[in-house]
Amino acid sequence: MSIVHYQLSIILITEFEGTISPKSAGVRYNANYEFCFSLFMIIARKKTLEIWEKSPVWKDVKRYWELLSVLVPQNLKVRYRGSLLGIYWSLLNPIIMTVLYSTIFGTTFASYYDDSITNYVLAAVNGLLVVNFFNASTTQALVSIVESGDLLNKIKLPIPVFPMSMIGANIFQFMVGSFPLLAIVTLVKTHSLFSVILLLLPFSLLIVVCTGISLFVSSLYVFFRDLSYFYEIATFVAWITSPVFYPPDIVPEAVKPFINLNPLVPVIQIFRQVSLEGRFPESIYLIHGFCSGIIILTLGWLFVRRVQSAFMDLL
Repeated sequence: MSIVHYQLSIILITEFEGTISPKSAGVRYNANYEFCFSLFMIIARKKTLEIWEKSPVWKDVKRYWELLSVLVPQNLKVRYRGSLLGIYWSLLNPIIMTVLYSTIFGTTFASYYDDSITNYVLAAVNGLLVVNFFNASTTQALVSIVESGDLLNKIKLPIPVFPMSMIGANIFQFMVGSFPLLAIVTLVKTHSLFSVILLLLPFSLLIVVCTGISLFVSSLYVFFRDLSYFYEIATFVAWITSPVFYPPDIVPEAVKPFINLNPLVPVIQIFRQVSLEGRFPESIYLIHGFCSGIIILTLGWLFVRRVQSAFMDLL
């Protein structure tokens, strides 16, 4: 707080106190009180912003944001250079897979979706979009640190920003390509704009999960270059244990505890409850998804911070 601000506050408060009497209490009291309180809040807010802008956390956030604003567009340009459809190629895989699932399993599993093949198709689309985002973002992030080795050897940059830039590129791709499809499905099924906005909740949980895993696997890949082959198996396991083309009700009770270890399961269920049923997600899925995301993100962040000092000798 500057000297001018301090002196002005003292003058106003003194005047304010002088007006407090049984006779003058009332309109003038309220006016002075509101004015002094407003002034105090303005000064306090300005002081808080000054402290926050000087904090190391704010400087780190600002630096990461500036780097991501450069790396994310660069990743998108390299990925779709010379492409005819660009980011809309990301819709081709879920559409083809949905047609195949509907043809093979639609009649069998329609009874779990109100005897409607259409509902099964829409449920499959929801699950496929989640799994495809997870597979694409984490697989691309896997090699991001190693592929940026030359740059890291020349310029000192925060290492986590490279896998995060891959997540950012896939977020943009999802919002432009897949999210409009989900929004249309949600509007048709629920007739609610609030449900469309609520789709951002499970998508946020999905981003947190993917970021944590990306930080972990991209750091581990620096030490073990064969990890990419094992990660293909891991993504297949994540896909097969996610209720994408089959309803979760058919999973045996003995197997469900293992299936629930998959962090994509609550995300898919939340997407379906919001998009197809038009209701607020059940608390059990919200708690499961939130806790899984926070734990995975924390472990991933701590791991990359723990081992990044050894990266330079291996890049």
